Amino acid sequence: MGGKSAPAIACPRGVSIRTFAHEERIQIAFSYRGTECRELLSPGPINKSALNYASGLRSEIQRKIKDDTFRYADYFPDSPRAKQFVGNAGRILIGKLLQAQLEIYERQVENKQLSPSTLDGYRKAINSERMKHWEDKPLSAATPSALRTWIGEMEVTAKFARNLLTPLRSVFEDALNDDLITFNPFDRIALSKLLKQTSKSSEYEIDPFTAEERATLIKHARADEWPTVQFWFNTGLRPGELQAQRWAKIDFKAAQARIDVNQVARTEKAPKTEAGIRDVDLNADAIAALEAQKAASLLAGEHVWLNPRTGKAWTTDAQLRKTLWQPLCTRAGVRYRNPYQVRHTYASALLTAGTNPWYVAQQLGHTDVTMVFQIYGKFISEDYQKPKAPKLRVVGQD
Repeated sequence: MGGKSAPAIACPRGVSIRTFAHEERIQIAFSYRGTECRELLSPGPINKSALNYASGLRSEIQRKIKDDTFRYADYFPDSPRAKQFVGNAGRILIGKLLQAQLEIYERQVENKQLSPSTLDGYRKAINSERMKHWEDKPLSAATPSALRTWIGEMEVTAKFARNLLTPLRSVFEDALNDDLITFNPFDRIALSKLLKQTSKSSEYEIDPFTAEERATLIKHARADEWPTVQFWFNTGLRPGELQAQRWAKIDFKAAQARIDVNQVARTEKAPKTEAGIRDVDLNADAIAALEAQKAASLLAGEHVWLNPRTGKAWTTDAQLRKTLWQPLCTRAGVRYRNPYQVRHTYASALLTAGTNPWYVAQQLGHTDVTMVFQIYGKFISEDYQKPKAPKLRVVGQD
């Protein structure tokens, strides 16, 4: 009788023995980036110790894959898989792709698919100091863990972070569609949760002007300024809406102003939502301001409100702030707040007086009342179910 064959060696999970014509090799199997991978280990004696080593190596690789730190070429430099997973992602720089994305945005502006103000925001994001972190890094460097670390260290508000990330996310979406990468690293990040955990709260506060301050500002406004200020306090328009206001959209008989255009970065465009297109009620003080303004601009052109220094329509928020608002606050001795606080003043004054929040939301151009409760909740009285808004009286300049 022949001798007994050697007992088979039990292989750990994911480890097998491959038999070739002249040798046997240990092989490990694992999944990487959605691909089932099988790699042979270096030739050597096959025994329990070698199989345990292979099992440990496989566990190490799986751990690094989970932590997004696995580099195929570090473990299997001669494997065709190593070249597959590096591919173009290891050669194409993220900075160049971001600049290419900026050129796409610029063409979209030329084709009127994107507003100049949005382009300006994207340009600032792409050229920002924070984005320079990726300027000389290849696509392969942007692993989910690397992105999580970078985002987590921003120390900015969630809104700022989302705006900053928009161009970068577009770059990876295109890279995935062009087969430059096998997955989008943003798809493996719980971004909302991450931003909630790491972002800081906005430092911007609702800081309305008191009734006394409003009266003081109008009293110290020059003859060619006070109608603008009085109208603004009594309508709560966004700065861009005030700048874009046309005489043709004023209905004196109905005592309403049609708001359907907003001026942003020298460009006029429709509001972002249907609710933004609205008819704002005009109280007696708003009508008085318009009547006073007729002599200055009714026959001069389409715009109601003009830059008193040039006699022409306002072009930017900055121009309105620097030319009218800052000097007026200084002259009146009123603590400075940015011009958008005029809008907050209008809303908070109405709500403090007991106005129905749903009415206030409609006047502000909000889609629903949710924003009113979130932003102005502390000004809302318990009894707010009143059908009509009381007038916000601000005594004008004699």
